[in-house]
Amino acid sequence: MVVEKNTHSSNPLEQFILLAKTAKGSACLELIKQVLEVPGIYVFGELLDMPNIKELESTPNKIYLNTLNLFAYGTYSEYLLNKANYLELTPSQQKKLQHLTIVTLATKSKCIPYTNLLKELDIKNVRDLEDLIIEAVYADIIHGKLDQKNSQLEVDSAIGRDIRAEDINVIVQCLQDWCSACEGVLSCVESQIHRANSEKNRNVQRKADIEQEIINIKKTLKTQLQERAEGSEEAMATDNREPSSSGEKAKKQSKVKGIRSSGKFWLKS
Repeated sequence: MVVEKNTHSSNPLEQFILLAKTAKGSACLELIKQVLEVPGIYVFGELLDMPNIKELESTPNKIYLNTLNLFAYGTYSEYLLNKANYLELTPSQQKKLQHLTIVTLATKSKCIPYTNLLKELDIKNVRDLEDLIIEAVYADIIHGKLDQKNSQLEVDSAIGRDIRAEDINVIVQCLQDWCSACEGVLSCVESQIHRANSEKNRNVQRKADIEQEIINIKKTLKTQLQERAEGSEEAMATDNREPSSSGEKAKKQSKVKGIRSSGKFWLKS
């Protein structure tokens, strides 16, 4: 049974799920092999929930179900430790499991040393490791960059993998912790906003007080200048009157002095 990838479906696994509803016996086994082989499929939880797939648990073909579970939850190192419990993987299946292993490592650390990757992926040299990582990036499995100077992979983001039922409580706790952290950050932000608004109001009031003080100073200076100007005008008027009176007095004194100096007196007849 050969299944071609449906490029028109937003979910590449969808057609395999539809086939799994009716697949029995060898057809079901072949379906599992193909879903592990086809590029672009990296989650298998929906397939594992299909009744025809679950029935393999109690059959001699349990190894197929074990292998499907390995791709859903496991890593390449687990495969190497227990090869007898799984199908012998083809090169493309091995590469897919190695890519999924990188995703699992990325959930634990955003900077993964080459030494850890070489060990977990059973790769002997850095060149082959970097080629594998580049393929994972182009396949849109992970987003990141190679830090060759520090010999590590820096992961920005990665696809999600299937979750075991027993891991749900851990995820719930993680989400609760995240919500608590968000509430703490929100509270801190609100406090900062309140402090900033208070400081803004104080600055606005201080600015208004300074502007009012400037207005008052201008009024005071204007009044003082007016008073000085009026005083100067009065002083100038006084100075203009005093010289005129002095001149008339001087003329009278000059006449009297002239009469006395002539020595003549006129008598009334």
